[in-house]
Amino acid sequence: MVHHSAILKYQEEQGSLSNQVSKSRSLSKPPPLPLKKQNTTLLWSIHEPFFIHLVQGSRVNADEGMKLVVQAGLFHGSELLCKVVTSSEVSVCSDPRWDQKLVFDISLCDLPRMSRLCFALYGVLEKSKKQRSTKKKNKKADCPLVWVNTMVFDYKDQLKTGEVVLSTWPSAPDDKGDLLNPMGTVERNPNIDSTAGLIIHFPNFRPHPLYYPPLDKVTERNGEKISASKEEHLKLKEIVDNKNHTEFFEDEKELLWKLRGEVRAHYPESLSKLLLITKWNKHEDVAQMVCLLRKWRDLPALHALELLDYSFPDPHVRSFTIRCLRKLRDDELFQYLLQLVQVLKYESYLDCDLSTFLLERALSNKRIGHFLYWHLRSEMHISSVSLRFGLILEAYCRGSIYHIKSLMKQNEALNKMKALNDFVKSGCQKSTSKSQITEDMKLCIKQDTYLEALSEIVSPLNPNIILCEICTDKCKFMDSKMKPLWLMYRNKWLQSDSVGIIFKNGDDLRQDMLTLQMIQLMDVLWKTEGLDLRGIKPQPHKNTIHLLIYHTICIKYNKSSQLGTIYQNSILMHSFIVWITSVFYNVGKKTLNEVCPNFCLVLYILNCVSFCLAKFGINRERVPFILTYDFVHVIQQGRTNNSEKFERFREYCELAYKILCRNGTLFVNLFALMRAAGLPELSSSKDIQYLKDSLALGKSEDEALKNFKVKFNEALRESWKTKVNWMVHTVAKDNR
Repeated sequence: MVHHSAILKYQEEQGSLSNQVSKSRSLSKPPPLPLKKQNTTLLWSIHEPFFIHLVQGSRVNADEGMKLVVQAGLFHGSELLCKVVTSSEVSVCSDPRWDQKLVFDISLCDLPRMSRLCFALYGVLEKSKKQRSTKKKNKKADCPLVWVNTMVFDYKDQLKTGEVVLSTWPSAPDDKGDLLNPMGTVERNPNIDSTAGLIIHFPNFRPHPLYYPPLDKVTERNGEKISASKEEHLKLKEIVDNKNHTEFFEDEKELLWKLRGEVRAHYPESLSKLLLITKWNKHEDVAQMVCLLRKWRDLPALHALELLDYSFPDPHVRSFTIRCLRKLRDDELFQYLLQLVQVLKYESYLDCDLSTFLLERALSNKRIGHFLYWHLRSEMHISSVSLRFGLILEAYCRGSIYHIKSLMKQNEALNKMKALNDFVKSGCQKSTSKSQITEDMKLCIKQDTYLEALSEIVSPLNPNIILCEICTDKCKFMDSKMKPLWLMYRNKWLQSDSVGIIFKNGDDLRQDMLTLQMIQLMDVLWKTEGLDLRGIKPQPHKNTIHLLIYHTICIKYNKSSQLGTIYQNSILMHSFIVWITSVFYNVGKKTLNEVCPNFCLVLYILNCVSFCLAKFGINRERVPFILTYDFVHVIQQGRTNNSEKFERFREYCELAYKILCRNGTLFVNLFALMRAAGLPELSSSKDIQYLKDSLALGKSEDEALKNFKVKFNEALRESWKTKVNWMVHTVAKDNR
């Protein structure tokens, strides 16, 4: 039996414990309530000037005899929104300090949504040294060091506030003398330990966040309809009809803006012209343009592609563009995939409509996914795009798990090819004989690890081809600088045929990819118009089109080979082209008049942007159209008086050229978008302008044809000089 006093004591202890638990529960804080929506202000209601604080630099490396200066500019695409601001000069040190307020001549309300703040850090000679220097040295007084860009708004439309550390990018020599680089990335340099930094501070203009107005607020400010005279309508038609017209006088800008409603209704394909003359540093005009864009009918891809250029960064414009591109069939999208990947570099934020669009189409079409993967993967070594491209690659792989195994196998094979290529290069540097290096390379391929990695893989060049078993005895390497590998495989689907691939490591192949893309596009356009200029596209199972074109057109052979005398003997040239045409294209002498025009015109278009022909020392201004004496000999089938054949050839050239001119806008847009790739041949607007002039954009078909005939006759007169030029280049190359 338990005494009642013990029971009472137990009850008291339990009660005390219960009170302690309840007390501790009452002392603990309840979960926080959801925060109330913060007070926010729309930017268009604030008319104060925009400014930032330039605090200091870090890890700056410059000569002691210089002063350090920072230049800052606000850009919307390629347009400078206000005057550039320059900091004071400070002495060179690792961590220079300015602690200076930089005020821009633009109000907060007039900042466009995609405002980009661009900085350049450069060194200047001290005044005492400048006075003693010559005039020539004075021109080089400014020494660009680094640059960096950042957005004024974050991805949530909020005006940035607080301190930001910007990891910079090294400045490259620029013939134009521009210090700022608005076309460059807004990503920070990930190599923060080895690059200079800039510390800036975005001020708090208000105690609460400032936001760019949402679309519904923007479209509230719609304008009134404006009437115009007959003369103004005629002038407008003249402006929009000139496809070569991208720079306008002030009166033309005013007329385009005044009649923007007419442009939308009657000339929708001229949207780019209207966007170029819009005053993006005036929020009233921006509101008008955005409202007008909502009513704009969809454009064909031919015109929509142009709007992906970095000159058109507005999010509403880019969303409109993607809406137009969604109508592309998969085969059409594939034709432009190279450019669409490159213009991802122009996007200001990681999450954008273009990335989403490409991922959607890649996940719904394995062929598009395959090439999207390799276009992105091939540039992952570039720091400025590695984050963006890496995220897109991850998203694709997570959404297409069935494809990962095949892609991993391809990556493994490419790693082995790279190792083989490095082995070959190492042997060549040691002056080992070519035969010995080839034998050693074959022994390496026969190793189990190499055989396993290099067999049963999907071709990265064509996902429809399975590289079944590597033919070790047929593998070799080529003599050019990068010692590319020539690897032969048995075709899984065609047992009687083999497939060859060339692996080249160390060169930028994007120029070659663009060249092949243009050749394929020309072929499609000509066939669409009923003109089948044979010889451009090989049989479906052939993977050597780039070799065929290169060897047939450029005639790039070693002097020691049997074809080394091809320049000296036009009859041999004639026989060779007849043979190569018959073997690879299954056509004979009768179709040479159809084959040669495409060769000449392909070179003509590629010459417009210095592709291919620069390798042969041919100046594009001197020889715009390539027609060698050997070509003429081939066309006339070896007879000097066969004028009928030659005139037929001339007719083919003129007809093919007219078809290209009708599609000139497409070629110009595709080349312009490739400026994002950073190719030297497409580094400035002058390169694109030369292409426009060559395709006679803005001229009638008769004017274009007249201009082409002049170039054709000039090429015929200069044909012997071109032949000599090619011969000299070959001799020079072989004696390097």
